Amino acid sequence: MQRIVGTVAIFLSLAGCAPRGEVRVDPSAASIGTVEPVFIGTTRGEMADTGEEYGRARSEITRFARLDIAVPPERSPGEIRWTPPHRKPDPNREFLTTREVAYPSGTAFRRDLAAELARMTPGERNAVVFVHGFNSSFAEGAYRLAQLGHDLDLGGALVHYSWPSRAHALAYVYDRDSAMFARDGLEALLRQVDRAGAQNVLIIAHSMGSALAMETLRQIAIRGDKQLLSRIEAVVLISPDIDVDVFRAQAQAVGPLKNPIIIFTSRRDRALALSARITGQADRLGNVRDIAELGNLDVVLLDTTAFSTGAGHFNVANSPALISILSRIGDVDTVLAADQASRTGLLSGAVLTVQGATQIVLSPVTAMSGLQN
Repeated sequence: MQRIVGTVAIFLSLAGCAPRGEVRVDPSAASIGTVEPVFIGTTRGEMADTGEEYGRARSEITRFARLDIAVPPERSPGEIRWTPPHRKPDPNREFLTTREVAYPSGTAFRRDLAAELARMTPGERNAVVFVHGFNSSFAEGAYRLAQLGHDLDLGGALVHYSWPSRAHALAYVYDRDSAMFARDGLEALLRQVDRAGAQNVLIIAHSMGSALAMETLRQIAIRGDKQLLSRIEAVVLISPDIDVDVFRAQAQAVGPLKNPIIIFTSRRDRALALSARITGQADRLGNVRDIAELGNLDVVLLDTTAFSTGAGHFNVANSPALISILSRIGDVDTVLAADQASRTGLLSGAVLTVQGATQIVLSPVTAMSGLQN
């Protein structure tokens, strides 16, 4: 009983007291903030009891939407502020939606996404597909992608896959099952992105969403769809909540990709420490301590432990110092280049390579030196 009480207490402390994100529409914010269009595929179902359009219910039909999200000018990198309920929005300080679209069909979604890609320079018509993690609402995932796209200057069309998380700190098992349920929906979204004309696709997945992303890639590989896999330029897993042995099996089934899988880790990730405790393990992929566990896999671990604050579960998005250095990386191809000398020149730091797997330990000193170069 004591262990159960302790686990609940940790969950609640990680959840915090901040208000949950909701979609607030304010067209006037378009003239104040920087608007980031976010295209969305979702397997969230409508909630009959609350009227919520995209809730925790699991839908077997993938629906498509778009939010044009205004990133406010008065904020620090990594910061997202929500408008509290029953209060007038402040477009100078809070993330707001300037326009929302519910597409009647995949064809309409694909047509709009194709138009967005067509506005880009030929040869650079790329898409960034973000898969949110545990305990995330529809709005929170979409706004997070807008923040990442803006702060990291990701480039390409921003596409979000919103799977049916319950958005509750005590719904870990429900979310884990929902992530597995949502594999077909993510595959359907990737096919829409491919058919819209994206030349390359960067997949960024966070936490439990990383397990979903890897399972979907494994599924595509088992189908033998080499054409769709060839569109995947890179896979970035942020604080992945995946059993290390399961990840090894997934990566081996997927096979070689264009670039190594990038894994952002932190040994101070409290959320993953709790996940490991629940599953009776020493660690998860996102807080793995020994790179030898990933030997013979084409992966690069970026250890962000030195940047951890709070729960330490999303350092890449939350740390202004880390955002500053990563935003200077620029071209994804350079970051993921297989040549170790190129990687360490770009992200200088303690480097360890074991059986083909590489680990780079980042530090605030590394970030400062990178900003001065």
